[in-house]
Amino acid sequence: MTHAYNLPARRVIHTVGPIAGGRPSDRHRDELARCYTACLDAAAGEGLGSIAFCCISTGVFGFPRDGAAHIAVRTVRAWLGAHPSACLRVIFNVFLDEDAAIYRRLLSA
Repeated sequence: MTHAYNLPARRVIHTVGPIAGGRPSDRHRDELARCYTACLDAAAGEGLGSIAFCCISTGVFGFPRDGAAHIAVRTVRAWLGAHPSACLRVIFNVFLDEDAAIYRRLLSA
């Protein structure tokens, strides 16, 4: 695993995920996927070479970590598959060991 600290960002793309309150609905799941898609579209539109995502909507927004990670990985993989010329490096930036384990499992599958 590589770590990049104190590197300046050329751009900041901000998104606000759904507030699921621990019980995400199909609408919440769709909204979360659209957060990732919109950010990827914006990054590609700006010609960026990489984008880093935090665990969108988890924490105080109450989206269960495992479900959110599944949506993140599935959405990013689908977007990258549909946009092979984008050459966009995607980084999942996590803070908790539990999140790191979830993403490692999903990304190795």
